[in-house]
Order: sequence, then structure tokens, then C-alpha cells
Amino acid sequence: MNVIVQYKNTPQTLEADPVVRRGGRQLRTLHVVNGAVYSVAAKTLADLANDPDVKYVSPDRAVNASSSELSASQLSPDYKLQAIGADVAQQNGYNGSGVGVAIIDSGISNRLDLHTSYNGGYSSMTTSSFGGGSGFRVVHAENIINGGSTDDEYGHGTHVAGLVGGNGSQSWGVYAGVAPAVNLINLVVLNGAGASTDSIVIAGIERAIQLSSQYNIQVINLSLGRPIFESYTVDPLCQAVEAAWRAGIAVVVAAGNDGRDNSFGTDGYATITAPGNDPYVITVGAMKTENTLTTSDDRIASYSSKGPSLLDQVVKPDLVAPGNLVVSVLGDGTLPQLYPRNITDTNYFILSGTSMATGVVSGAAALLMQQNPNLTPDQLKALLMQTSTKNFPVSSTATDPVTGIQYTDYYDIFTVGAGYINVWDALNSSAALASGSAASPIASYNSVNGTVTIHNISGANVIWGTNVIWGTNVIWGTSVISGSNVIWGTNVIWGTSAPSSLNVIWGTNVIWGTSGLADLAGGTIGIYGEQ
Repeated sequence: MNVIVQYKNTPQTLEADPVVRRGGRQLRTLHVVNGAVYSVAAKTLADLANDPDVKYVSPDRAVNASSSELSASQLSPDYKLQAIGADVAQQNGYNGSGVGVAIIDSGISNRLDLHTSYNGGYSSMTTSSFGGGSGFRVVHAENIINGGSTDDEYGHGTHVAGLVGGNGSQSWGVYAGVAPAVNLINLVVLNGAGASTDSIVIAGIERAIQLSSQYNIQVINLSLGRPIFESYTVDPLCQAVEAAWRAGIAVVVAAGNDGRDNSFGTDGYATITAPGNDPYVITVGAMKTENTLTTSDDRIASYSSKGPSLLDQVVKPDLVAPGNLVVSVLGDGTLPQLYPRNITDTNYFILSGTSMATGVVSGAAALLMQQNPNLTPDQLKALLMQTSTKNFPVSSTATDPVTGIQYTDYYDIFTVGAGYINVWDALNSSAALASGSAASPIASYNSVNGTVTIHNISGANVIWGTNVIWGTNVIWGTSVISGSNVIWGTNVIWGTSAPSSLNVIWGTNVIWGTSGLADLAGGTIGIYGEQ
């Protein structure tokens, strides 16, 4: 089988390699996690894991794109820019110019929307603004899988790239992305079926770090994920994104699309996927714009995965953004062929999922990096969370248009995080930039008194205040602070119309205990876009 080995002490020669000594064959080095991927005999794994030079051994697990392909209706427009204030930002000169965003995905097709024809803000666009222009803004393209074609063979990466940086040239700006002048770095890790492995994605992250100085890569977009099988502290995929974060690159990750999964009676809680469970990255859930200009009726997409993260109980997602039935650039590959009804015309395609919401946030991050190139990943994350809109209802319901099943969501910290991204407010924030770490805090459950505590939200080494990030009136309720920790009971975080009891979410044998964890981590369901 193929495994990823992380070392305590890196072997200096092939003869000293503990895997090779046991008959294994190295397939790819993974410097970013101080390890490599090998083909080994399964019978040697227990002995290998006990080697004094080996830190951790894990399977080279499957990773998939985080989009829900089955969703379509004609939208004109989809209001994603207006929902987050990006239209106003563009009118005021913020377009991501000079910033590099690495799209680690299925490839990017050469489309006019990804050329340099952009000329002005969203509302100032005229027919003279769009001639297709010249200069493909994909400044670097590389196939990490096999060194082959960098075209989009799935149709996912192009859509994400359009959300990050499409200029809308084929729609008079209607379907422009958030940062329409940004430079794109195309690193292909997903195949024509939208699938990959840990080692390939890690190699893509490592390559982005290597290229960061050359192309000013300040943001990595990971609209992909897989179930959680171990703590983020040893998971090689999480260790790779942390390496990028330490290298000064903000990493934006999809929360996952398993929010409807009630296989273990958790109402979709604890379904965040890796590496979105890592506390350092910006983990994004998906909102519905409801096809209206106002955001007052926007609601969470019921398929958007919820926290806390399995095993470590990291408070996720960090924030939410438009991701349901969003229109972006039509790429080549499998998805358009499988879902032709999602094609709005010859240039654009509709998709839903936290993949899409992630692209929106990556574009917003590029605007903030344009404004202040010296922002650290932690400052960027804190700024986006501090300025997120926090006006939510207590709950909402959604009906799957295909199955007719109705889902109810509660607007707690594990569903919407710090709130609905507002990039224009972030660009105009007068708050002092954060210092220290912006690692997402950890939740713990006290089974004796039935309370949950959020740890690491105050102190010298973290930036979270008691009400700056999440606010007191939306997620926490009105009575929330007790000493340095935020503590709430059944009627505070979920409001009066909460799930039936804490046992639904905090059952000792599901999330917090050891029984059933592996099964819950592997649970997946089919997701559909919502009308």
C-alpha cells in the first residue's frame, strides 16, 4: 500500500531510510512535511511505525473536490459580489492586481475571462472594457500529478479560478470574480474525476511555497478535502497547510459538503473535512444569496459542513461566503459533460458547494493583500472574521429540490463561524491589526454540568477577544462571558429553538468519545444545490 511517512530525523542516505530498509520504494519526497510517500508491504507497517526516526505513518488517502455538481437554475446575476461588498471594492480600485493566488485544483482552462481585459470596477464596465484582451493571467501552470497537461479535465478548477479572479469579459461584468486582476498559479492535483491523494495535494502545496517569491503567491485556495482520520497535529495534509501558513501564505480551505449527514445522529455537526480542521487555515462554509440583491434573506446552505472538528474539536468553520448556485467560468472536462443543464451559455457554468465559497474568500483575501501587502496570514484571518456580518436568524429551513427532504439549520458558531464575509468592511476597518496567532480555538464539553467551553480566546498568544470576533448578540446570545472563557448552555449558543438536547451534538460516543469515530469520519452523502 502507499503510505506517507513523516520523520523525526530525516534519513540522509537511501541506505539509512527506514522504509527502504524494510523493502519499501519511495514514490515522491514531501519536504514540506519532512517526509515522503512510499509503496510498502502492509506487514511492515507496525514495525515501521515503531522506528525511532519515524514520527507518524498514514495512508496516502483519497482527496476530492468540495463541490456539489447537481444543481441548476438560470441565474442573472447571482449577486455573490454584492453580498460581500466586492462590487463596491472594485469600484474603488481594488481588483487584486499584483497578488498571486495558487489554485490547487483540477487545472484551469484558457478562457477570456481569465485574460487581462479587465478595465474598471463592476458597475463601470462597458462594452469597451471587454475585447478579450491579451495575456492569460495564469502566470504559471504545472501538473503535479504526472507532469502532463495543465488544462482542466474536470471543470472544477476553472470555475474556482473564475470566482477568485474572473474579469466577466464574456458577460459585461455580470459574472466577474472577486479579484478580477489577480494573477493565478495553476497547480493541477485533481484528475478528470475530481479525485487525488494526500501526497499529490501536499506536493502541490510544497510547490506553491517554492514559487511564492517568484509569483508573489499570498493566497492558496484549496477547494477540496477528505474525511478526518487523525488529529490535525499529525495529519500530513494539515501539516502541509501549516507549513504554507508559516511561510507567510494564507490558506483558504473548503469546510466540506456534509452538513446534511445525520448518520450518527449529530444533525450534521462534526462533519468538517481535512485540511479544513486545521486551526491555522481559513475554513469556509457556504451561504445562499437567494437570488436577491439584499443580504437580509441570505441563508446557510444546508449541505455546508459544521464543526467542531472531529477528534480535536476545533471551532470551525471560521466564516461563510456565497457558494450556492453561483455562476463562474465554464471549463473543459467531466462536469460540463455530466451536467449540461448547469451551463448558462457557452461561457459560464453553475455549481454549488463550499468549494465555491472558498474561491470567493480567496478573492477577498487578494483584495486585502493588494491594499496591504504586509498583512500576515493571521492578521488577514482575524480581519476577515472581525468584519464579518453577524445578522442571522435563529434558524432556517431548506428543501432539497430533488428529494423534497427538508433540513433545519441553527446559526451557531459551528455553522456560520464568525459570520458572513464582508470584504468592503474589511478594507475599511479601523481596528488595529491583530498580533499573535489567529489559530481557531478549541471547544471542550463538560459532561457533568452539560456546558461547553471555548479555550484559547484570550491571552498574550492569541488574538481572540470576548466579543470582537464573534459578537455577543448573534452567535453567543446575550449572557456569555465567565472569566476568560466563553461558556454556554443549551439555550445560549443555539437559542431557544435549539436541537432537542446537547446529547444530539455532544453525545459521548459520537464526537467526544472513541466509539464510532472512524465511521463518522468516513460518512459521505450526495449533496444537491438548493433553490
